[in-house]
Amino acid sequence: MSYFRKNGVALSYILPAALLITLFFITSIVYTFYLSFTSYDGLKAPQFVGLKNYVKVFQDLTYITSLKNTLIWVIATLVFPVGLGLLFSVLLQHMKGQRIFKNIFYLPYAMSLTVVGVIWVLFFSRNGVNFILTNIGMDWLALDWLNKPPYNTYAMIIASVWQGTGTNMLLFLIGLGALPKDPFEAAAIDGAGRFRTFWNITLPLLKPITIVVMGMALVNSFKIFDIIWVMTMGGPYRSSETLAVTMFRESFVLFNLGQGAAISIILTITSIAVSWFYLRKTMVKEG
Repeated sequence: MSYFRKNGVALSYILPAALLITLFFITSIVYTFYLSFTSYDGLKAPQFVGLKNYVKVFQDLTYITSLKNTLIWVIATLVFPVGLGLLFSVLLQHMKGQRIFKNIFYLPYAMSLTVVGVIWVLFFSRNGVNFILTNIGMDWLALDWLNKPPYNTYAMIIASVWQGTGTNMLLFLIGLGALPKDPFEAAAIDGAGRFRTFWNITLPLLKPITIVVMGMALVNSFKIFDIIWVMTMGGPYRSSETLAVTMFRESFVLFNLGQGAAISIILTITSIAVSWFYLRKTMVKEG
């Protein structure tokens, strides 16, 4: 009670907004969950269809493709932006002119994913990378990148990696700067090489920041939407859709709101479950 007496004025300002946000948040979750069991186009009254929408996600080839693409995005987002961010941070840690390179690598993150998508659409166009490949005698690599599966997904992953690596690099640089010097001095005295020092000392000491970086990458990989919609709109023939894109198309393009709600519930539960499993395993090991 003493806490509420001391902070009553502050809480009186925060509480109305917090209650309003909580109300809208919970209401939207409950309503979406209800819609996921219905057939609803936004005009006629919702008709209860049971688990039909959920079963369809795992039977329809379009939705199965979305599931596969989502898995590819999750794996690629965990491996490349995190791995490259760690590599660049180690390379830049003691490099002269570090600030210049940090700004260069971080600049893509200052752009929205929509802008990044437009830039890379131009890069993967006929007058972009294909023009360069053709003129250096590598025309066999000049593909219709954004219209040929699975290269369209790989092309968008490259754009996403370019945009997200800089943030991970800065986070790892912060982690590297906070590491104690004693273990490294002891390793130098024992004659340990750079790779051995990195593998046995730097990497284990960076575990807390690595957990944070990988956790953020994991959550972001499930909700990737902007860059896919800008670059391919999930095409051609819905071949590059992820669950987030499929959810948007079903809900706001095809007006199949019940199906879109079911996909959103599956996506939410999956991301929460995977994140919980990841954090539980890493926290147990850390403990």
